[in-house]
Amino acid sequence: MTDEFRTRMVELMPRLRRFAVALTGDLDQADDLVQETCMRALSRVSQWQEGTRLDSWMYRIAQNLWLDRVRARKVRGERVDLEAARDVSGPDGRDVVDSRLTLAAVSAAMAELPEEQRVLVALVCIDGISYKEAAEITGSPIGTVMSRLARARRHLHARLEGTEDTAQPTPPSKPGFSL
Repeated sequence: MTDEFRTRMVELMPRLRRFAVALTGDLDQADDLVQETCMRALSRVSQWQEGTRLDSWMYRIAQNLWLDRVRARKVRGERVDLEAARDVSGPDGRDVVDSRLTLAAVSAAMAELPEEQRVLVALVCIDGISYKEAAEITGSPIGTVMSRLARARRHLHARLEGTEDTAQPTPPSKPGFSL
């Protein structure tokens, strides 16, 4: 492992953490995901090829680790930390409350998105990665990235504005039936 690799990996930490927060929706889980991503990257540094994008490689590791966790949670069931539930209230103040309500609404709306849309929102809208780079990271065509982002944005906007979400098409009614 070269010093350049280590330096680039350290420089990537803030962006990787933002990505992890967007995926997990929780700072503690995000920190755990970043740590696990770094450990996986360091243990498999021989698989990284010089000249390829380190950020894309590490984003992919983080995404795969998160998907593995989500799948495992479906099998085992979700854990709830009762200690964290006791500290729901925060400091007084209208701005703090408004900010938390907005963040909760955005988090809830993000959680409703399909995984592939949530990943793209995290990469493009939160981290500022280009569509082309997001396509490379996710292994999707750029047109797919653009259409998934458009649907995700429409859903988020509709959900946050309290309007009907037209991003998800309604199934057509069966012929011969009417309501």
